[in-house]
Amino acid sequence: MRILVAEDDRRIADSLGTALSSAGFAAEYARDGEDAWFRGDTEAFDAVILDLGLPTLDGLTILKRWRRAGRNVPVLILTARGQWNERVEGIESGADDYVVKPFRMEEVVARVRAIVRRAAGFASSQIEIGELVLDTRMRQVSRAGIPISLTPQEYRLLAFMAHQGGRVVSQLEIAEHLYTENFEGGSNAVEVLIGRLRKRLGADIIATRRGFGYILGGADR
Repeated sequence: MRILVAEDDRRIADSLGTALSSAGFAAEYARDGEDAWFRGDTEAFDAVILDLGLPTLDGLTILKRWRRAGRNVPVLILTARGQWNERVEGIESGADDYVVKPFRMEEVVARVRAIVRRAAGFASSQIEIGELVLDTRMRQVSRAGIPISLTPQEYRLLAFMAHQGGRVVSQLEIAEHLYTENFEGGSNAVEVLIGRLRKRLGADIIATRRGFGYILGGADR
């Protein structure tokens, strides 16, 4: 799933991107506040890591603008040590969680997983859909108790669809959440990936709703 990293410190941003990629996320970057606000307002992300001290436009202003505009993307704010008042205002303004600098990358990744999971209505790191079990912490998948090995891209697709609460998602929506803006795959990349996932998990695991998109579970129609 796509995560926007809004952080002007390139070293921190790159480290976050590497940690997120290793955890199965696709990281995008915004280096200043104006860019972060615009991208969060116009693009589809599954979560945002938002530094409150961004240049050109501060993080709290960005967060308040998003919430006033009805943008409900989960947001994890990054704050400086000792700035407790910023943390309180951030939570009151609609942030889902916060991390204080300096931080461990493992903690940030765990908190991102948690806010994405909670936004989809799941309390546990294990998501069960019929016989299918997805462990988002360990990035493991099984069906009827049998472990199934997936490629990183196949896992991202399955995780994204598992977080959709049983709703139909279009090819365009899947592409927006699965790939970074630099993706150069063909127009049928999502269809090919769906086919691969069906082969690994079973043809019935992802159903096609013709003219609308795909849904996890159910019969094609």
